[in-house]
Formats: sequence, C-alpha cells, structure tokens
Amino acid sequence: MPHVSPEIEEKWKELLKEEFNAPYFQELKTFLLKEKSKSAVYPPGRLIFNAFNLTPADKVRVVILGQDPYHGAGQAHGLCFSVPDGIRIPPSLKNIYKELSDDLGLPAAGHGNLGKWAGQGVLLLNATLTVRANQAGSHQNRGWEKFTDAAISALSDNYSDIVFLLWGRYAQAKESLIDTGKHHVLKAAHPSPFSAYNGFFGCRHFSKTNALLASHRDGPVDWRL
Repeated sequence: MPHVSPEIEEKWKELLKEEFNAPYFQELKTFLLKEKSKSAVYPPGRLIFNAFNLTPADKVRVVILGQDPYHGAGQAHGLCFSVPDGIRIPPSLKNIYKELSDDLGLPAAGHGNLGKWAGQGVLLLNATLTVRANQAGSHQNRGWEKFTDAAISALSDNYSDIVFLLWGRYAQAKESLIDTGKHHVLKAAHPSPFSAYNGFFGCRHFSKTNALLASHRDGPVDWRL
C-alpha cells in the first residue's frame, strides 16, 4: 500500500507481524487511503513509522508516549513532541526544554527535532500515528491505538529495564501494558501549557532516567540537542 509503507525496522517487523496481518490493520489501511483521497494526511507516508525505524526494538532504552501527531503542515515527522528542523518549536516542547534545562542545566535547543534522542534508544511514540490536516484527533479510534499498544506490550514482554515516561493521564493509562516488575515507570503531568505547572515542571525525569539507566544497558542518554 503506497501511503502506509510496510517498510519498518526488521526487529519491529518481527515483533509486530501479527498486527500487520490482523483484520483491524487492513481496515486501517483502507481508511487511510480514503482519507488521503479527500485531504492531506500527516506525517507523510514515508515517516509514519519513523519512531520505529529510528529506534529499533532491541535498542529501546526509554519510551516517551504522546497521543497524536501535530496536524499543521510540515510539523509531524513521526516522533512524538518533535518537529523537523526549521519548524517553530511547539509549546509543549518548549516546556520539555524548560524542564530539561532546570533538571540538567542544558540550554534549550534552537530547533525542535528530537531525532538525536531517537538515535540513542529513546522511542518517541504517539498512540495514533496519523492525523487529517488541521483536525486534531481525527484518526483516533481507527486502529492505531491497538497497534501502538501492541508495540508497548512487545517491549514489555521481550525486554527489561526500559524506562517509560508517562506524561499526562492519557499516557499514564498505558501503564497497564507494562510489566512494572521488569521495567521502570516515571509519571508526571503533561508538558502542555495547560498542565505543566501541575507537576511536569520539577519532575526531574531526565536525571531520574539517567540514574536508572546508569547500571543498565548502554548507560545514560545524552539529552543535549
């Protein structure tokens, strides 16, 4: 299918092969083709699975969960909270940078591209992987959540000592998919301007993550961008 490329990193393809062949996924592809015929859909097809391709399953050390891709032109590129170089930094990401600075003393980046984190094993996963242009949440409850839930469960079942950062109630509801006896879960408010002052600022998740990773896997994440 041209608009939802089946090309996904090999380890993820192996872990999620049953999902790709499931009836709901075929229905999702049909839905996306119809959407594409009526409106722009973000991100571009080649970037829908960008989070998986930049962060192979067996390299995942940290998972940050978002909800939907950005719905403005040029913003979404398959990584939650992230935007491509040259695109204005969204408000939630500005707050992430503020907390990062307060926590680790790092200066805020002049861009919003979190690809460097993805390359270090930080899976930047949205629950829904596509959206209709200018219509937030328009592709929710069409099958993507089932697919991304399966990805979270596959990580939980097949690996250990991953740090899951669950920001906001939507992300925190995914804790039920995670074996907390094998993995680490850190929870805080969402970094949105509407909620960041209710517990995201001051959560110190970046330093806490690195402390948890210090004795596992490949050591701490370099959060500098």
